[in-house]
Amino acid sequence: MGNKILDATALSIAIIGAINWGLIGLFRFDLVAFLFGDMSWLSRIVYTLVGICGLYLISFYMRLDGRDVA
Repeated sequence: MGNKILDATALSIAIIGAINWGLIGLFRFDLVAFLFGDMSWLSRIVYTLVGICGLYLISFYMRLDGRDVA
């Protein structure tokens, strides 16, 4: 059960990061920098958390083991 909470948190943070990258790609608008400042310590924490969550989510591939994902 504890893993489900961690998985959901990591997935939510990664989705926020993906939306931010979409905004950067489409409109050249960095939402994190807009909210927290350009490379402030707080924005660097957000970027680091998104990166760590992305690395953690790589483990999803190893947990698929043939189960129906849909």
